[in-house]
Amino acid sequence: MLLSFFMMPLHSVNRHYPTALAEDVEAFKLADELGFEEAWIGEHYSADIEQISSPLMFLAHMAPQTKRIKLGTGVLPLPLYHPVMAASHIALLDHLAPGRLLLGIGTGGLGSDFEVFGMEQADRTAMMLDSIEIMKKIWASDPPYDIPGKFWDVKLSRNYWPDLGVGILPKTLTRPHPPLAVSVSSPYSGSMRVAARNDFMPISANFVASWVVKTHWETYCDELAKLGKTPDGSKWRVARSIHVADTDEEAERLVKTAGGAYDWYYDYMYRVYERMGAGALLAPFRDTDPATITHQMVRDNFVIYGSPETVARKILALREEVGPFGTLMMTSHEWVDKPAMRRSMELLAKRVMPAVNAALGENVPAMAV
Repeated sequence: MLLSFFMMPLHSVNRHYPTALAEDVEAFKLADELGFEEAWIGEHYSADIEQISSPLMFLAHMAPQTKRIKLGTGVLPLPLYHPVMAASHIALLDHLAPGRLLLGIGTGGLGSDFEVFGMEQADRTAMMLDSIEIMKKIWASDPPYDIPGKFWDVKLSRNYWPDLGVGILPKTLTRPHPPLAVSVSSPYSGSMRVAARNDFMPISANFVASWVVKTHWETYCDELAKLGKTPDGSKWRVARSIHVADTDEEAERLVKTAGGAYDWYYDYMYRVYERMGAGALLAPFRDTDPATITHQMVRDNFVIYGSPETVARKILALREEVGPFGTLMMTSHEWVDKPAMRRSMELLAKRVMPAVNAALGENVPAMAV
């Protein structure tokens, strides 16, 4: 099993923006130093607490500051981009981070973003699929272009002057394009079927219960069976909130500290879902009465925490429950206690994952020591 790092990012309201950005950069660099396989970062515009408006810019900033870690957009909301702009920006980053770009694509996930862009009623899934197909054609062919789409048409012929290099759109370094991924969160998510049909790498979100994650694998397998294909768990990534400390007691104390990194995060997610009228989506178990859900209940059931031995056991139990995911994505949480959060990443990389892979009998590259 491989280990990667996912950052929404999520910071407390009114955090000093430069400080929060510096922490995000430091976390990415630490993941690289510790031998994490990947690091992903999200995109949001209209949220004080999720302050990365361009993962492409952030990853371009991180490329020269990291050595080996793959850099992923988690995700790029394609409905908000013209396909020519997205294709050109992605091609540029693929050259700046040669061989290390992973392209997570999606529809976007923040209602205020949809409102500010005037896209609340848009068929964003159809737009995402239209956009990626157009981009693939741009990357795979040369001008002149006449690419009809459902939402965009790309035409370029009158101003194509090849002798002057005019009218030529950039190609990605990775051929035919960087690996594509899509995130999923709802039970039996249709996005898993989209992933299966389009050979996207599926990523199950960390803010859903394990029983929901299990439905993702079931849905993925069902769709692939219809296509006559065999599911490959190595393509599947599962994100989880994880905190590792030297003892179970130390880990539990930090995770359950009122207003701490994990408590605040799940209080925030609980209030967001409640405000959307979707609190039932945070049910820790299939039969949980939505009226009984509290953010503490969500926190205690969604966070994997404990000593290295306890966390290794819990990760193995999770994989046994939900299905054979090939990559575990540690979700970043705010560095309220920086030494403890850095220590958690170190213990996960150096002690937990070797124990997990030894139990699974899997041979993976040694992580940093």
